[in-house]
Amino acid sequence: MTVDLHCHSTASDGALAPALVVARAHERGVRLLALTDHDTLEGLEEAHAAARELGLQLINGIELSCLWGGATIHVLGYAFASQAPALQRAIAELHGGRWLRAEEIDRRLAAKGMPGALEGARAIQQALGDRGNAPARPHFADFLVQQGYVKDRAEAFRKWLGSGKLGDVKQHWPSLEQTLETLTEAGAWISLAHPMQYDFTRSKRRKLIAAFIQAGGHALEVVNGLQPAEQVGSLATLVREFGMLASVGSDFHAPSDWSELGLYRPLPLDLPPLWARFDHDQQPAAL
Repeated sequence: MTVDLHCHSTASDGALAPALVVARAHERGVRLLALTDHDTLEGLEEAHAAARELGLQLINGIELSCLWGGATIHVLGYAFASQAPALQRAIAELHGGRWLRAEEIDRRLAAKGMPGALEGARAIQQALGDRGNAPARPHFADFLVQQGYVKDRAEAFRKWLGSGKLGDVKQHWPSLEQTLETLTEAGAWISLAHPMQYDFTRSKRRKLIAAFIQAGGHALEVVNGLQPAEQVGSLATLVREFGMLASVGSDFHAPSDWSELGLYRPLPLDLPPLWARFDHDQQPAAL
């Protein structure tokens, strides 16, 4: 069975509506899917309706932003009760924080001679399908491309929006510990998203994983799309060493040669899969 536990829709920073993400996943042979939009559950109702029609198993999912060690960290929650009060409060706070972050990114870009970024990013977001959320960094990147400030998204992130750059605004996120407490109260299984994407030394990455486990985390996302095979091997070693579960996902945002639903490197066969722990019979009743 093909599983994909990491993908995004227009409810956050993806290019396809939730129902279209589900349909595309089904067409590509995915039979167990988690829609994990950033800091929102807004796409889940539409996604569950589409999944029921297609006979695809959809698990409640979300990707939450938090802070640890001065860096923005992403954690993935699965198979939770979406109406859990703690989760609803956290999402409301993150919604406000994302708007504050977008306004700050706009101010910083304007100070560098690139005005109108928030309005432009919002227009791009609305064209994809407006859900009332703040524009995310990919929307700002597309604005910079549209205005000719950069040649493509990759350059936008490399020069202006990536980790440690001008657009990397962190102050509005809760701590790692607070975020995992929220997900635990909602009954979630919790995975650390793309551990190799953080610009950490090996020692700091190990400290992050130890802190993640201490706070109640269960799994590492060992496979994130077509990341280098040596990274999969390194993360597999950490899963074995720390006695964790393993997760996989495409991290799909839009159709492309390097990011596609159900497309990722193989998970080493000896690792215990996170999705084996889901209570599938309760989905989507927990929505």
